[in-house]
Amino acid sequence: MKKTTLIGAFAALILLASCGKKEEQAPQAAGPMPFPVATVTAENAVVYNEFPANFEGQQNVEIRSKVTGFITQILVDEGQQVRKGQVLFKIETQTLNQDAASAKAKVAAAQVEVDRLKPLVDRKIISKVQLETAQANLQAAKAAYASVAANIGYGTITAPVSGVIGGLPFKVGALVSPTTTDPLTTVSDSHVIRAYFSMNETQLISFAKTFKGATLQEKLKNVPPVGLILADDSEYNLKGKLETVNGLANATTGTTQFRAEFNNPEAVLRSGGKGTVRIPVTYNNVIAVPQNAVFDMQGKQMIYVVNKDNTVKSKVLTITNTSGTNFIVSEGLQAGEVIVTEGAGKLKDGMAIVPQTGAPAPQAATTPAK
Repeated sequence: MKKTTLIGAFAALILLASCGKKEEQAPQAAGPMPFPVATVTAENAVVYNEFPANFEGQQNVEIRSKVTGFITQILVDEGQQVRKGQVLFKIETQTLNQDAASAKAKVAAAQVEVDRLKPLVDRKIISKVQLETAQANLQAAKAAYASVAANIGYGTITAPVSGVIGGLPFKVGALVSPTTTDPLTTVSDSHVIRAYFSMNETQLISFAKTFKGATLQEKLKNVPPVGLILADDSEYNLKGKLETVNGLANATTGTTQFRAEFNNPEAVLRSGGKGTVRIPVTYNNVIAVPQNAVFDMQGKQMIYVVNKDNTVKSKVLTITNTSGTNFIVSEGLQAGEVIVTEGAGKLKDGMAIVPQTGAPAPQAATTPAK
């Protein structure tokens, strides 16, 4: 009896193990997976085209000496705000003073000669030609004196415009002259800052097609106010205006230079600085889709559209621009279609999904185009 009981128990264990294994291997029914979706809508989108720019003051005036001499006084400091007519430098003019004294003496001598000859001519003792020659010498002496006297005045150098003082490469005691290579300093009027930037030929063609006008100057008038990104990636709080465009392209680089101007009441912008000019371009009634929804297939940009039976089908897109985290689509989608916004890598054509309509619809972004 014991042997029979053991054999039966062992057989029962084998049977249970076999059934358990079959249950583990039995396939479980898998339903459609949920994916976030959104309905495509047509709306306006603003894209910012960005261009690196160099800053210059409205006036950058180099200060140079008109006379040769030693610097005796420097009356300003680097970065100082100065007004028009303020004295900046004084140049030693001792030699010029001596020249002026000599020139003045020559004027006096020439005047004496004229005074001596005039009565002689009146009495016809000498010819009139001699008096005319003396008078010509007197005018030449006066002109020489006036020139020297003017140069003495050039020893005091004043600011031709109001603005900010640049660098001061020369110190007191330095010898300067009109032929000195470097200027004494630069005065920059930075109440208005000019931002210079360039467009290549492709960008210029796009610019010309985007804004209306028979000429580039007319197109500039139709460009909305432009923004400015500073070196710390912050946006300048005042908008600027495109003012001019160079009529000729640079023959070497093929680029065309533009100039935008920004008011600078708080002296945030500095001449010689750098930033990025942002030109806004509005696309009307366009379709924008999240970049996460788009995938690349053999060089083509594609997206999955949800059919009425909740199956998906891939479509090829034509993308014209990038706006923040969205692509602007010109062909391939129509308003009202439902797209899968995330998880495209898990899908294939004909696959059924459970649409999650709680996902927000794609919005036309207003962040910079890359």
